[in-house]
Amino acid sequence: MRSGWPTKTLAEVCEVFADGDWIESKDQSPDGIRLIQTGNIGVGVFKNRGRKARHVSEDTFKRLRCTEIFEGDCLISRLPEPVGRSCLMPQAGERMITAVDCSIVRFNPKQLLPEFFNYFSQSCDYLTAVDARTTGTTRKRISRSRLGQTAIPVPSISEQRRIVGMLDEEFEGIARARENAEKNFRNARAVFESHLQSVFTQRREKRAVRPIGEVAKHSLGKMLDKAKNRGEPRPYLRNFNVRWFGFDLSDVLEMRFLPEEEAKYTAVKGDLLICEGGYPGRAAIWPSEEPVYFQKAVHRVRFHEPAHAKWFLYYLYAQDVSGKLKQHFSGTGIQHFTGEALARYSFPLPPLAELQHFVEGFERLHAETRRLACLYERKIAALTELEQSLLHRAFSGQLGTHAA
Repeated sequence: MRSGWPTKTLAEVCEVFADGDWIESKDQSPDGIRLIQTGNIGVGVFKNRGRKARHVSEDTFKRLRCTEIFEGDCLISRLPEPVGRSCLMPQAGERMITAVDCSIVRFNPKQLLPEFFNYFSQSCDYLTAVDARTTGTTRKRISRSRLGQTAIPVPSISEQRRIVGMLDEEFEGIARARENAEKNFRNARAVFESHLQSVFTQRREKRAVRPIGEVAKHSLGKMLDKAKNRGEPRPYLRNFNVRWFGFDLSDVLEMRFLPEEEAKYTAVKGDLLICEGGYPGRAAIWPSEEPVYFQKAVHRVRFHEPAHAKWFLYYLYAQDVSGKLKQHFSGTGIQHFTGEALARYSFPLPPLAELQHFVEGFERLHAETRRLACLYERKIAALTELEQSLLHRAFSGQLGTHAA
């Protein structure tokens, strides 16, 4: 923060500083007064998420003596991610309350503009200060009293207006650039997915339809049981590690395996690994010469004809994108793609030469899509870095000329 600016604690600049209401599932209704939750609070933006909206009835509102929130109120999430993120409430056209893990902030207009705080709350200085006051190891959180101790810069109202005006202009340009980058990436992915759909929906006489059980061997991995598992600790894949077309190996856990279990519970190069739970159906082909162990939440599929693996992977992805894959899942809350369902799962299987021709086309288009995805990610990272640079300059007094 700029030296010379007065600072106050968050609690000192508020006319209202309170937590939301404790609303249990049994208190909720299909309609009525909208319940705003931590998931609605983005970093500086309100996320409407209308399809997931929760409500309470007028009677429940009165019985629980709920606190109503209004347009212009600031909501701060006391849960991650990140802890302390905030947004200003827009004109919603409906009555609203908020959940207990959200703090309601109504600023003293003579001390702090809501828009000024909304920008400050996106800065690394603020988020780092809040993080230092959090508690908890597995899931961080902050109490309202600790949140209220966070230092806030309080320059003159005219200076706040000037900074907000300049940031509004700069962030509007960044938002347009981000929107264009997202649009370009969406278009590239749409072309790839449309091509897959066009190939897989073609009706050709020579295309047989075969269930997985006839063309491959498949099995689930080992059950994680620390009390019973014996052997040497080995890295293993769980459904978290299996992504579409690749693997996230940033967080690989270990389990004990006996030497005689290696053949049963390892995947080798060319094997297809499919999530049984977590994100049912998500799949990738193991690319390494080194075998890898896998857990019960993952299917290993080893095709009798190795070339079928890539064809089926792309088919599975196309079915997931279209929404048809979930028809094969079981379970109401947590869904699973069971071994029985996988064995029955049928897919078109053209002659080998035709299949290889199409897979080569899929590979080229997918490689181009990945290249554009990398460009998109670098662009978004650069824009995020620019935002933080602007915020740092703004709150250290370096954004243009400034008044006292």
